[in-house]
Amino acid sequence: MSRQVFIGHRPDSMAARWRAAFPDLVLAERADSLDDLSDADSVWIVTDLPDWKAQIETASATGATVVGLSLNPNQEEGLQALEAGARGYLHALATAEVLQQVVTAVRSGGLWVGPELLRLVVRTVSARLSDGRPPNSSLLDSLTPRERQVAMAVVTGASNKEVARSLDITERTVKAHLGVVFEKLGVRDRLQLALRLGNTQTEVETTQ
Repeated sequence: MSRQVFIGHRPDSMAARWRAAFPDLVLAERADSLDDLSDADSVWIVTDLPDWKAQIETASATGATVVGLSLNPNQEEGLQALEAGARGYLHALATAEVLQQVVTAVRSGGLWVGPELLRLVVRTVSARLSDGRPPNSSLLDSLTPRERQVAMAVVTGASNKEVARSLDITERTVKAHLGVVFEKLGVRDRLQLALRLGNTQTEVETTQ
């Protein structure tokens, strides 16, 4: 049976709605108050916590799949949740059917965000790359020239095969470089890499 952990300020106030989807859920007010989250199938963190981003980072660091829940979903907050390590972001009072669909999506390695947020991520990162400015260059300084080439190719949407072909290296080498890039930059996947290199939080704050 899957273990669903819901974390938020007074989470019991919304528990009845969540239990319609997950009768055996676990409630907590902080991720760092729980002894072990590694066996959790999904960890749901409500953004009503003052330090909700830190709580997402804490839960993600255990290897758990994290989903951000908001009583007032918006694109800026959604981007921040993804940057912190969340694999999904949606309304805290979503229906039981939607919550179950989210679990199915994120467990298979997918992402659950609204289409507008996803378009914003892609558009922001692509815009920064297309104008010739290396995004968030201070992070690139920690990478070797080859790692930098692989990282920049990946965030444009290129597959490992395409990166290997363009750089005249093997796919195995691309995977190895990408693993090192993820470790150095503290990200877990391509989406987080794009968000980190694209510095999307700053971009959203200056365009709204």
